[in-house]
Amino acid sequence: METDALTAGTLRELRATRPYPAVSLTMPTHRRPDNAQDAVRLRNLIAEAERRVENDPDASRRTRMNIKGQLQRVASEVDLRHSLDGLVMYATEDDHQLWVLPRPVPERVVISDSFLTRNLVAAKARARPYWVLGVAADRATLWSGSGRSLQPHEGDGFPAEPEHLEWDPERLEQIGDYPSTFSNEETRRFLRTVDSALAALLGADARPLYLVGLPDAVGLLKEVGTASDAAVATVLKGGLTDAPEPTLLEELAPALEEFARQETERVGARLEEARSRRTFAAGLDEVWESVCEGRAELVAVEEDYQRIVRLSDGHLVPVDGDAEQAGGFEGGVREDIVDEVVETALDKGAEVVLLPPDTLAGHEHIAAVLRY
Repeated sequence: METDALTAGTLRELRATRPYPAVSLTMPTHRRPDNAQDAVRLRNLIAEAERRVENDPDASRRTRMNIKGQLQRVASEVDLRHSLDGLVMYATEDDHQLWVLPRPVPERVVISDSFLTRNLVAAKARARPYWVLGVAADRATLWSGSGRSLQPHEGDGFPAEPEHLEWDPERLEQIGDYPSTFSNEETRRFLRTVDSALAALLGADARPLYLVGLPDAVGLLKEVGTASDAAVATVLKGGLTDAPEPTLLEELAPALEEFARQETERVGARLEEARSRRTFAAGLDEVWESVCEGRAELVAVEEDYQRIVRLSDGHLVPVDGDAEQAGGFEGGVREDIVDEVVETALDKGAEVVLLPPDTLAGHEHIAAVLRY
């Protein structure tokens, strides 16, 4: 699965307490053609997990055998021909899951009574997902977007069409044959169902929303409901409800760029205001402390920022060089501390915003607005 599949419900299920042992594995991968070493790394990681399970005195012989079987199954599902930048694998006695991430993760085996989720959560946040709703009088389609990638979203009421439709309202509206199409009560009922489906979707998986459609279709959708009021931008153009991905992305590009610019300006203004009010934290150690205490209201971090640290006397001390040479995870070294900050901030109700590289260079690449 990819990070688009990580809904709030899925995350709750992953974090649930499980019968011990629950095994989490994370591993960096390489996109082709530079991934020849990944197959060896995967075999070694699975072997290390099996060794640790086999030597676990708190697991019964039957449990150990079942978990090793699940580890072999999840390894067999890895397709390194289509690698991204990281893998997260989970295994219990009777189940397993595989997640493919668009950003690197450290190599790690963790055995606990729940799964390690911070790399998943941070990867989804860094992907900056969004929704695109294409609407016409006779059809509504939904896409899941991430960066400059779009995938059709099927489910949650989409794609949607009215029943017993005997004409093509969008085509007729474009050529001017039936200007009354959007006053038709059947069209209004249809768009109310679209609004209800959209409201439920945004309630379960809130993301920036982009609307695409003819002015009359978009206007009537707003008139008959309220869910589309959350849209951050609207592209007033017809014929895109079933457009190919490149065409739709081309039409969306100005809106995506403008929203990114506005977000950068908005966050910059909030950080400056926080500095003047002395409700501001900058640098990884200060932000991490405020996030753990639940004082962070907004956390801004550069999208490519990563740092290896060691926790010492309640503070994060930067580690230079290789994490394993510094003691690794077992020695208190945290390769994915920025992921941990992102997940903890989201858990505690803070807003997390990813900004372009060097936007926060004067604040050590990460900053926060504090509640107090």
